[in-house]
Amino acid sequence: MMETPLKAMKYVVVSGGVLSGIGKGVTASSLGVLLKSMGLRVTAIKIDPYLNSDAGTMSPFEHGEVFVLDDGGEVDLDLGNYERFLDIRLGRDNNLTTGKVYSGVIERERRGDYLGKTVQVVPHITNEIQEWLERVAAQCTDGSGETPDVCVIELGGTVGDIESAPFVEALRQFQFRVGRENICLFHVSLVPVIGVVGEQKTKPTQHTVKELRGAGLSADFLVCRSSEPLLPEVKEKLSSFCHVEPSHVFSAHDVPNIYHVALMLNEQGASEKLSERLGLKLPKSRPLLDDWRDMADRVDNLDKNLRIAMVGKYTGLSDSYLSVIKALQHAAFNAGAKMNIDWIDAQYLEPEQEKENPEKHAKFWKMIKDADGVLVPGGFGNRGVEGKMCAARYCRESGKPYLGICLGLQIAVIDFARDVLGKAGANSTEFDEATPHPAVIFMPEGSRTHMGGTMRLGSRQTNLQTKDCDAYRLYGGDMQIHERHRHRYEVNPEMVAELEAAGMRFVGKDTEGERMEIIELTGHPYFFGTQYHPEFQSRPNRPSPPFVGLIEAALNAQ
Repeated sequence: MMETPLKAMKYVVVSGGVLSGIGKGVTASSLGVLLKSMGLRVTAIKIDPYLNSDAGTMSPFEHGEVFVLDDGGEVDLDLGNYERFLDIRLGRDNNLTTGKVYSGVIERERRGDYLGKTVQVVPHITNEIQEWLERVAAQCTDGSGETPDVCVIELGGTVGDIESAPFVEALRQFQFRVGRENICLFHVSLVPVIGVVGEQKTKPTQHTVKELRGAGLSADFLVCRSSEPLLPEVKEKLSSFCHVEPSHVFSAHDVPNIYHVALMLNEQGASEKLSERLGLKLPKSRPLLDDWRDMADRVDNLDKNLRIAMVGKYTGLSDSYLSVIKALQHAAFNAGAKMNIDWIDAQYLEPEQEKENPEKHAKFWKMIKDADGVLVPGGFGNRGVEGKMCAARYCRESGKPYLGICLGLQIAVIDFARDVLGKAGANSTEFDEATPHPAVIFMPEGSRTHMGGTMRLGSRQTNLQTKDCDAYRLYGGDMQIHERHRHRYEVNPEMVAELEAAGMRFVGKDTEGERMEIIELTGHPYFFGTQYHPEFQSRPNRPSPPFVGLIEAALNAQ
């Protein structure tokens, strides 16, 4: 009796040219949506060609937010896009960095796996990359226990960069390893408009495709970023010079919201062409895509407006808080409201700024007071901390809806200790090691010598202490909830009884009952703080409960 041959894994590679930040992550996520709508199990891998092992020690100014996974992996923010778009749960191995690859090869060399051989980029580094891709692509990420059908691989950086070269070479070899019929390449490029005539210029794309082909990879499809839809003659020109069929040149022009990208590609025939290229079956009925279309249209037609004041320190770079922004948007549009975020630079809320920077002080305080709700996200470092405490106090005293995440919980506790308990000088040991009243302390198991991967990271259980709280209602009546963490400091357990006696409710604690996870305030419309980061598990059609609570309270306050 003949055995049924194993079904071959399919790979969709997304690369980028001309410049970084062009939208590879959203393109890869959108292609994933199209594939998932065909009834396929889809997973994703992000390649980052930097030497860091992970994103954990990077400044938000360098790389945007650090996205945290269930297993504690600190990864690139694009993995957040994959999880949100595809509703999957990735692991740290789904983010492949140069640092991880070289560490693995050096470890093998030290172990003697290559004994007698000269270890080189080719074949040892490139083999390591290929083996990693095959191994991780086969790991289930949708909770079904089934092996995925398709893996979307995003090659970070820009084709032509020195640091990307080993990955490009590995992918060149990989296409023969898995079979050309099982892999295709989407190349995302820029088509700028130059001059008063408004002519769409193809030369940058021509050059980047030429560079790609020089490295041994041929684009099967072009995704061209532009402000306006590509003109037919521009598509024809790109086809002629880039060795791509005209029907394989897709316009990725500006759209009202990112959920339209998948629909825009589908309308141009991407699903059909992708199916033909990889030998996939395209079903007549695609309910997931219909739901996606309904969601995109709903986001375009919201009939209410909300203003949320975001009090942080990286206010000039929204990518620093990307998941928080998405979580706010998810909760808002599920309530039929359009989200407007007022960015508040926390340092200008501090009392001394009234004299030093009176205009900014007045401007930001007016924005706080005019907002429907206030959110203080996570963060590190002492800049702006006192301003965040001022914002938390104002919300506590005025009844304005407040959500504090991680540091946002900690500063609310510190301010309460100072103002309600009368503990002058109360602080976190992060900001003042000599504080007479340590309300927030360094976690005992934390490392003071190594930074990478040493925080309390990943999904942890929180036990609710009572049913009489907002958390119980928001989490659908569950007494045990699982959310992702990223912190080194925690509320001082020795101060908890005193804080609770004065009206601060620690309604959520860890499984040992020693770590404070959720705070609420007696008699306040919505004053909610979480030590965990609920934004990481928010989904477009399944918004995060603490954000839902903030939006509800903000709408009620209007």
